[in-house]
Amino acid sequence: MKKIPELFASMVFSDTVMRERLPKDVYKALKKTMSQGAHLELDIANAVANAMKEWAVEKGATHFTHWFQPMTGVTAEKHDSFISPAGDGEIIMEFSGKELVRGEPDASSFPSGGLRATFEARGYTVWDITSYAFIKDGTLCIPTAFCSYSGEALDKKTPLLRSMEALDKQARRILGLFGNDAVSRVTATIGPEQEYFLIDKDIFLKRPDLVYTGRTLFGARPPKGQELEDHYFGSLKPRVSAFMKDLDEELWKLGVYVKTKHNEVAPAQHELAPIFTTTNIATDQNQLTMELLKIVANRHNMVCLLHEKPFAGVNGSGKHNNWSLTTDKGGNLLEPGETPFENAQFLLFLVAVIKAVDEYQDLLRVSSASAGNDHRLGANEAPPAIVSMFLGDELTKILEALEAGESYKDKGQNQMEIGVTVLPHFPKDSTDRNRTSPFAFTGNKFEFRMLGSAFSIAGPNIVLNTAVAESLRQFADELEKANDFTSALAGLIKKTYSEHKRIVFNGNNYSDEWVVEASERGLSNLKTTVDALPEFTSRKSVQLFTRHNVFSETEVHSRCEIMFESYCKTLHIEALTMVDLVKGEIIPACISYQNEVAELINNKKSCGGHSIALEEHLLGQIAKLSGCLLKKLTFLEQVLLETKEDREILAHAQYYRDKICPAMSELRLIVDELETVIARKYWPLPAYGQLLYSIV
Repeated sequence: MKKIPELFASMVFSDTVMRERLPKDVYKALKKTMSQGAHLELDIANAVANAMKEWAVEKGATHFTHWFQPMTGVTAEKHDSFISPAGDGEIIMEFSGKELVRGEPDASSFPSGGLRATFEARGYTVWDITSYAFIKDGTLCIPTAFCSYSGEALDKKTPLLRSMEALDKQARRILGLFGNDAVSRVTATIGPEQEYFLIDKDIFLKRPDLVYTGRTLFGARPPKGQELEDHYFGSLKPRVSAFMKDLDEELWKLGVYVKTKHNEVAPAQHELAPIFTTTNIATDQNQLTMELLKIVANRHNMVCLLHEKPFAGVNGSGKHNNWSLTTDKGGNLLEPGETPFENAQFLLFLVAVIKAVDEYQDLLRVSSASAGNDHRLGANEAPPAIVSMFLGDELTKILEALEAGESYKDKGQNQMEIGVTVLPHFPKDSTDRNRTSPFAFTGNKFEFRMLGSAFSIAGPNIVLNTAVAESLRQFADELEKANDFTSALAGLIKKTYSEHKRIVFNGNNYSDEWVVEASERGLSNLKTTVDALPEFTSRKSVQLFTRHNVFSETEVHSRCEIMFESYCKTLHIEALTMVDLVKGEIIPACISYQNEVAELINNKKSCGGHSIALEEHLLGQIAKLSGCLLKKLTFLEQVLLETKEDREILAHAQYYRDKICPAMSELRLIVDELETVIARKYWPLPAYGQLLYSIV
């Protein structure tokens, strides 16, 4: 293996590569476009395309693709080779500026939420110059935005870039009021922690529910789960360690700043975390990370599960979206400094985030909503569906002092005393962490913990960027008119915290008491995806997005429809898979075992003198459960038939929530009970124990 500095970004058309390969005037023009959004002339694009092609061919690439992120939640790519006919049966390798800048994939087969009719097929991919091209599997991948022929965004990148521009614009207005005119760019930086499960591929292929849906639709709990908490941060098993080493190398080649890796709480669960980078690049790289997790796992005869709750009864997997604000001068606007009480700029940005989270808590909840995440939110490994913020003791006391008009006496950092003389003393942080909070301040950033592991981080960051931009817009409007900036600033910080402090909660978010208290505070508790999604198209939400040109009203409604459709389709596939498994696997297993037990009873009766109490009890138990199984299966099939009725999309989703989900849960209870009764040699599905402990 190459040394890491040589390996890192070796498959990326990075700034270093561009500086080496592009003429100086071309490089300067490209950098101006990247940093200032200047127009890119065709001759510049042609020069960049030629250099990019030469570099890619040297690296073994034969094709190029516009790599984009449609509303499916995964990435998409159409590959074209570099070859062009040169006459006499010869070819040359070509790649033009036009091909670099724009592509034209079929837009009719991707989710559009009614934006496009099936016959309206034309769509465009447009080069995102701020995200570096890279080589994956012999193909030059060019990160792009994706829009329709009429200009509507059909992807996740376009509105994300718009939200970044909105946040930058309003943040620089605030910085200008503090005299920080030298800052020419403010951006959110993201560090997304990624959780996942690894299971043996051979066992995975014996579980149709995992193959079709990504989660176990049936499965009795194993004798040992995560009760001993011995997996968390435990030593890595050899197969897992080899996988992680391979994954690190693949990610480093693509310039992903992956840094941390460890075992998570549940058996077979693991986590990786990268260093912070710019929002759109972090989003691109997280999509790459999820793709490579699956590809590299397959090389090691394993399967990576990214479903939010692949195993009932053990922790699910989330994605922690660490979000901060930085300037092009290297400053972190959420860095409190040594004396946060006196850091007015930090306090203003802090209360801007508090205001944004309070006012748009419902939108943040929507951004973490999915059929899969409904199984996870509120469980012990994830925050509840109630959005709240953790600030820690020190910041809370500072804001309370400001609200009360009192001075805050900084006690300073205390030395950490462990009680062992030979261990070094060190200053402890000013506040503890709160792992139960959905939105926690962790020193110089906020950690949004509600996301599911399979999520694109684009959606939550679109909401967060836009909501904070709106807070900053209102602040700037008020402060720019002030005759006395200092007193107006102090009053604004005090007023904002006073009006929005209900969202701040430093206690245990898992407790039943918090649910009651949150209701008393007036906080929302949108327990399911169906409860949350209508908030996306509320008048307040539409006004937010349209004011900052992040979504048009049409785009808002189309995305909501796509999310509703995804919810319904996910549950429909799961329900059909359940029916298929019960009919094709579970019922035959029950019949076979019943026949064996019945035959044993008959044999004992014919021999005489043998006790058959155990066998008769077992046969009665199986017969009773089998009867319940048939009843629950029939009911699920019946309610599935009724999904064909014509309903509005909200009513359709409500039907799945209120009818299909309970029917699936009731059927699962019977199947899981049968698993504990039927002899293992007859049970057709690998048990939880086999799945969770398959990697040795």
